Amino acid sequence: MAPPHKVVAIQILLVGLFLTTTVVAATWCVARSDAGDQALQTSLDYACGAGADCAPIQPSGLCYLPNTVQAHASYAFNSYFQRKGMAPGSCDFAGTAYIAKTDPNLLL
Repeated sequence: MAPPHKVVAIQILLVGLFLTTTVVAATWCVARSDAGDQALQTSLDYACGAGADCAPIQPSGLCYLPNTVQAHASYAFNSYFQRKGMAPGSCDFAGTAYIAKTDPNLLL
């Protein structure tokens, strides 16, 4: 059995990792509401071509509605952001996106 001080140190480390993971995981990449439709469409096309899973926002997809550039861009931006491991710079899209700390689904 490990000495008590090592067990406590491991427990503290695990709690710290859990808290860090929880805070980092609670972010979403969403389209800026003040971005124009043309700029959003350009960024949406980029995200879909660069690795975002855009199948759900196709006409037969589960997330097609609402059928707006804003909604589709937010979906694609977040898909790309999550697939890139929420890496710095992976939620910019030429200034048309930002990182939200509130679940955008709660705002609907």
